[in-house]
Amino acid sequence: MKLTEQIATHFRVVHFGGNWTSSNLKDNLADVTWQQATTQVQPFHTIATLVYHMNYFVGAILKVLKGGPLDAKDKYSFDLPPILSQEDWEKLLEKTWADVQNVACLIEQLPECELWENMADEKYGNYYRNIHGIIEHCHYHLGQIVLIKKMLLQADKNAC
Repeated sequence: MKLTEQIATHFRVVHFGGNWTSSNLKDNLADVTWQQATTQVQPFHTIATLVYHMNYFVGAILKVLKGGPLDAKDKYSFDLPPILSQEDWEKLLEKTWADVQNVACLIEQLPECELWENMADEKYGNYYRNIHGIIEHCHYHLGQIVLIKKMLLQADKNAC
């Protein structure tokens, strides 16, 4: 298996499962309602905001892999459009899963020698660093989502 195929697999499994942590985004969000996704627990971001934030950077790398500029800005990465229904929540999730699949397919098609080239600009480093950075970023926020979900479920249990 080529290195780019390995990296694409690593990118997919944090989102869809099959990694050695046995935790992934899709399974952890499968039973989250839009109300839970938009409920703030203590000072933390909501689950929906974290999903949007994670996918904001996936979308940025998708644009670059398609030949576009890297124009993402950290300050916009938490600008979640309102989630006012289950349909809104499901649309966010569908976009997330589609973007992940598209990025993974483009990573697989990337010539291995390009992994060591700068992504968009020298200050951002190479493709390898940035792709793995996105994967690490997803694992980090996945852990937050899991904890927030547990807090929400415990609060529901205590309310009964």
